[in-house]
Amino acid sequence: MPLLKAPLKQLKSATIQIRVEEDVKLRLEKYAEFIDSSPAYVVTEALKLLFKRDEEFKSWLGQHTNNHNLNQIEGGSLTEIAKKA
Repeated sequence: MPLLKAPLKQLKSATIQIRVEEDVKLRLEKYAEFIDSSPAYVVTEALKLLFKRDEEFKSWLGQHTNNHNLNQIEGGSLTEIAKKA
């Protein structure tokens, strides 16, 4: 059973450009194919999972939110989402 599920709907998105190792790119494409989705969706969901599970990051984010301009995502800031997790 896949860890990520295919998206139910398209949310507002932003474009980023990253470089990854060739084998990571190939596995990303295969995983996207496996769950019948896009590589962008896989990356987004994997990062959300990382942010949700990393307790040290959530703590750090809570301490640094006032110093950075965080955009609103999914109806809340990254800090609000981290606190919910």
